[in-house]
Amino acid sequence: MMARRVQFTTRIGVIATTVGSAVGLGNIWRFPYEAGAHGGGAFMLCYLFFIFIIGIPVISAEFVMGRAAHSGIMGAFRYHSGNHRWDWVSYASILAAILILSFYSVVAGWTMEYTFDSVTGHLGNVADSARHAEFDSFISGWRPVWWMIAFLAINAAVLLGGVQKGIERMSNILMPLLFVILLVFCVNSLLMPAAGEGLAFLFKPDFSAITPSVVLGAMGQAFFSLSIGLGCMMTYASYFSDSTPIVKTATTTALLDTLVAVLAGIIIFPAVFSFGMQSEAGPKLVFEVLPSIFYRLPGGSVWSAMFFFLLVLASLTSTISMSEIFIAFLCDEFKIARRKATVILTLLAMVLGSLCALSFGPISDITIFGKTIFNAFDYASSNIILPIGGMVISLFVGWRLDRHTLLSQLASNGRLPSWIAPCIIISLRYIAPICILAVFLAS
Repeated sequence: MMARRVQFTTRIGVIATTVGSAVGLGNIWRFPYEAGAHGGGAFMLCYLFFIFIIGIPVISAEFVMGRAAHSGIMGAFRYHSGNHRWDWVSYASILAAILILSFYSVVAGWTMEYTFDSVTGHLGNVADSARHAEFDSFISGWRPVWWMIAFLAINAAVLLGGVQKGIERMSNILMPLLFVILLVFCVNSLLMPAAGEGLAFLFKPDFSAITPSVVLGAMGQAFFSLSIGLGCMMTYASYFSDSTPIVKTATTTALLDTLVAVLAGIIIFPAVFSFGMQSEAGPKLVFEVLPSIFYRLPGGSVWSAMFFFLLVLASLTSTISMSEIFIAFLCDEFKIARRKATVILTLLAMVLGSLCALSFGPISDITIFGKTIFNAFDYASSNIILPIGGMVISLFVGWRLDRHTLLSQLASNGRLPSWIAPCIIISLRYIAPICILAVFLAS
């Protein structure tokens, strides 16, 4: 445990950083195509259900561990267990953070390329029928490497500013800006001819469409959207003051994260229905379908540039938190200066990110268990390490953590209704582990 640790300076800073950690491409890119593929309203209903029964309790668990120990994930497990037996969980989470940062930065680089192409007008000159070939041509070359490096350099610049002047200050700017851009897009989408159809698809559930596949998809989206099991929230909580209300902050984080996903759906589905596109377009929805929609609107290049810039912002708030896991680990465990730790992480991510970026072209023949390097990193972190980490954190806090510590941290100076803590404990002990196991086995 560190004797003195820097803290976030304001309540707004706490919310902005934790919401920024949760909000990312999973909200604005993954949620709409998952909802489109799983029936819209039925998926939304299940998603909201799991946000409350899994998301808020597990975020609260990470907050409790990090704030009580005032340390990153490894120090937190050691502090609460009194031994080194749980170090494997920390190493797995740190590995996952590095893997995710590597391939996630590649996708963030794609959004930077599309932002640039929107501003210069190049994207508008591509015929709708050629967008798939254009995207494939782009990701199979070397340009993604340079954009990935540029994105990681921006990420490093924020991290070098430290917790208060870097992470907190930038989050206070980026998160309000992200919401403003989202709201501008929502107003535009609601004025489209088939806005009613799009909203009905998203918000009017067809209960007959709730199948095991929809339930598991919604559960997985809720789990991954909130960055559960990675240690981001635990690391950020180590910078909380003792007066920060744990459950309230966890609830606010989960709800605002969900709001971003819902707003993304409001942006996309009215547009999809208005222009006769497919709601189940899948991952290509962002890079192939949406540009076709934007350039059918007046000022299409402006809308396109704003949207892809929105994705850049969402990517940056997430990669900052992922980076902090490894930086805090180096600073806490090896007493390495923050600046040096940031440089080490950035160089490592650039090397691994380059391998991920090139796995769509020059080194596509190099595979790991039959998967490209990009897909192998994605699969190992998202489908294996994160679910295991989320399950271990749930079981550890629910069964192993000192009960007095858990209750006092949740209460935050006694400001918590008596029924909330037992509900969180029940979820951590039984509901969350079973649900996470189901997602793990299904994936």
